[in-house]
Amino acid sequence: MNHDPAFDDSIPVLTEVVAEPNAPGAPVAQSTPIVEAEAPPPPVPMVAAPQDAPEALERRAVDHWSGEQWSVMERRVTERILQQLQGRIDFVLEQRLRDGIADAVDKAMTNFSADIRNSLGETLSDVVTRAVSQEIAHIRMLEK
Repeated sequence: MNHDPAFDDSIPVLTEVVAEPNAPGAPVAQSTPIVEAEAPPPPVPMVAAPQDAPEALERRAVDHWSGEQWSVMERRVTERILQQLQGRIDFVLEQRLRDGIADAVDKAMTNFSADIRNSLGETLSDVVTRAVSQEIAHIRMLEK
């Protein structure tokens, strides 16, 4: 055992657990029968050159796929495209909404400002007219 204080004496070290195979008293390893591994399958020959791979895959699919396999492929491609486009669609939709809302707010503010300006002008005109009328009436009363 190692007597270094950094190590715990209750934990065996590697040399205590694994004995050398030629050491006396070393446990004898049981041999397991060697089973020949199956030969790997032969490599699949390339049908087309790498640059023609998409066309070869398409030909194979057209020749061998069933209607159900085509439906599954269509669903997968549709889902993948929708996922890829969803972020772009969200961005474009948000941008168009912002632009549309900004235009609508600008038009509303222009119309609202014009309405307030007209209303304020009418109110000021009424107030000034009334004040002048009262002043003239007050002067006439003083003259009498």
